[in-house]
Amino acid sequence: MNDPSAGKPAFLRVLAGETLTTPPLWMMRQAGRYLPEYRALREKAGSFLNLCYNPEMATEVTLQPIRRFGFDAAILFSDILVVPDALGQKVTFAEGEGPRLDPITVEKGLSALSSEIDLDRLRPVYETVNHVRAGLPPETALIGFCGAPWTVASYMIAGKGTPDQAPARLFAYQHPELFGQLIDLLVKSTITHLIHQIDAGAQALQIFESFAGALPPALFRRWSMEPIGRIVAAIRTQRPGVPVIVFARGAGGGVEEVAQAGIADAVGLDWTIDPWKARETIQKLRPVQGNLDPLALIAGGDVLARAVDDIREALGDGPHVFNLGHGILPQTPIAHVEQLVERVRK
Repeated sequence: MNDPSAGKPAFLRVLAGETLTTPPLWMMRQAGRYLPEYRALREKAGSFLNLCYNPEMATEVTLQPIRRFGFDAAILFSDILVVPDALGQKVTFAEGEGPRLDPITVEKGLSALSSEIDLDRLRPVYETVNHVRAGLPPETALIGFCGAPWTVASYMIAGKGTPDQAPARLFAYQHPELFGQLIDLLVKSTITHLIHQIDAGAQALQIFESFAGALPPALFRRWSMEPIGRIVAAIRTQRPGVPVIVFARGAGGGVEEVAQAGIADAVGLDWTIDPWKARETIQKLRPVQGNLDPLALIAGGDVLARAVDDIREALGDGPHVFNLGHGILPQTPIAHVEQLVERVRK
């Protein structure tokens, strides 16, 4: 009898529910500032958005960590804010300060935004997906991604990242109808964006709910889980068989709710979640991904070895993708990443 998983990347096998002796490994933000080859290309690009919208450069950046470390999955080099950019909101990136957007106000409403996402603006992103897929070995999976509507809306309303997303939270309390219209627009636009990534060659998707921890439980269900659920339902209908990972950073008990609700094929764990508890609650429901503290990776040595072993021991008896509990930090030594790869695969 033919094995349906034969030849299938290990990453995709785990997302389908298979438990492997050695978990597949990749890192959030693995294409980034900790790599000297990335920094050189970023300087050549002139701006972060130029890099995102240049298929040749973005392809090279996506492939750099695969060549250097042999990760089991590559993730498209892009940004969650290409969606508001393609909706007509001005987006720039201030060096050392992060993104800057023209904030949405109650007075202007959504009048400055298009009702449809500009696919011509995003075409270079899909070209990058296509080029990356062609440049990857068959055993290495390609992940497309997006920001969850709540997280993207937080930037759109505040015009920048804020410590506790207070501008967006207050907007959602005071103007729920207008906020709901923005969320609806982002749901529709995000579905279109993800479908085009799949059609260009993405084999799995990750939804980043980076600001989940700012929401109280009722708002988490209304403005995070419900919109994400609509996006995932559309993907399952329109492109069945493409797994979706939901990474709700800081959601605490909400992560278990995500698993219970079935709105994710796999659940990302941040570094604050006890992997032993996740083993008993979340991993019994869905494959899990995570959740090494990025600072343990910076520390290296025995600290890193123990942290890796603890996670492997806790989650190794079920479907598990080894990853960080958030993105790799720019000051991370390359030698420590090499130690991580060796330790996970020993």
